[in-house]
Amino acid sequence: MKISGRILYLFLLAVLMTACGGNSGAEPTVDVNSAFTAGVGTMVASFFETQTALYTPPVNTSTPAPLPSGTSTGVPTTIPTLISSPTNQIIYYTATLGTRTPSLTPSVTGTVLTATVDPASVASGCNNLALVFDVTIPSGTNFKPGEWFTKTWKVENNGTCGWIHSYRLVFVSGDQMGGAGKRLGKAIAPGNWTELSVDLQAPDSKGTYTGYWRLADSDGNLFGVNLAVSIKVGTPPADTATATSIPAATPTETATPTSTP
Repeated sequence: MKISGRILYLFLLAVLMTACGGNSGAEPTVDVNSAFTAGVGTMVASFFETQTALYTPPVNTSTPAPLPSGTSTGVPTTIPTLISSPTNQIIYYTATLGTRTPSLTPSVTGTVLTATVDPASVASGCNNLALVFDVTIPSGTNFKPGEWFTKTWKVENNGTCGWIHSYRLVFVSGDQMGGAGKRLGKAIAPGNWTELSVDLQAPDSKGTYTGYWRLADSDGNLFGVNLAVSIKVGTPPADTATATSIPAATPTETATPTSTP
């Protein structure tokens, strides 16, 4: 309402001034359009000033929170935590001795083994022989002077050639004990087992006798390990302990108990 009244007031004032100007001949003529335009501009400016005066900007009533003393107002910087790198750890184990301290001196127990013959060192070409075990007459067997016996070995054809009938068992060294060479008389394929035997006679004198035999091919070439026979002559077997008679205990007389009234 105040704005409309002011505009109307300005408009009437402009008309009045125009009317008064027409009566004076000395003053210049006022353009009505210009006056009206000026009035409208004044009215618009007054309108915006009024709106500006009516608008009240908001007041920031928030109170900033006080910062704690010693606190930096800059951007906090995150410091990464260093992680320790794994290190190689060597663990040593120490043997702890118990109440019973073991002996530090090694003791030899059991049977001492002899060196094994290299099969390649006793082969002849593709022929070879390995001893499996003694079938009869273990080493150290006792015989009477002049007693006959048959020694038999279990052997294996561990070569790459088959044995044929003409192969022979021949004496090579030691005590022959009346034995003679003997033909194989059969074919043995590689990897198979067979038995070789020779007839022998114990010497007439007391003592220990050992002889060695080997197998030979058709051309007399020896091959395979030595087949040994070892006996004792005239040595009686170990004496056995005889039981000692224990005398019968003599009974002793015991006193006859008497009854006491």
